Amino acid sequence: MRAIVQDGYGPADRLRLAEVDRPAVGDDEVLLRMRATSVHPDVWHVVTGRPFVPRPKGSGLHRPTGRIPGTDVAGTVEAAGHAVTRFQPGDEVFGKTLRGYSWRNGGAFAHYVSVPQSRLAVKPPNITFERAATVPTAGYIVLANLHPDRSSPASGCWSTGRPVASERSPRSSRRLVART
Repeated sequence: MRAIVQDGYGPADRLRLAEVDRPAVGDDEVLLRMRATSVHPDVWHVVTGRPFVPRPKGSGLHRPTGRIPGTDVAGTVEAAGHAVTRFQPGDEVFGKTLRGYSWRNGGAFAHYVSVPQSRLAVKPPNITFERAATVPTAGYIVLANLHPDRSSPASGCWSTGRPVASERSPRSSRRLVART
């Protein structure tokens, strides 16, 4: 199969397309035929190796421990491990490839990836694969920052009550608000 691979930290032009082996499927994993993935700041951190702090925590000190970047996935289940009970071949799913600590490569930039069943959900039929692939990391960040006292479906919006910090946005002092 083909995949985007990373042999060391640095700019994106160090990534390359290569032939790699199809991943093995663990007992509690599914083999996912990728239909879409997303790029988000955590992927950038692992590709560039910046900041340095995550490297000793599992990303790899001198080069990434996993060669294939990407963590957010959307695709079709091709095969399931012996202990998988939630999915079967043909199911359309989305989720995240990693358990726990996420500043490391997860293998999503490939034709196929093995994913623990606990990290996946059934893709709603009215959502495209491309849209589903953008949800796991971005959605987690939004939910983690919602302030329970200011979040109410009845109010029509959710607000963190805190400024959003982003070096790419001129609106960095505004508050995150998501319309329901």
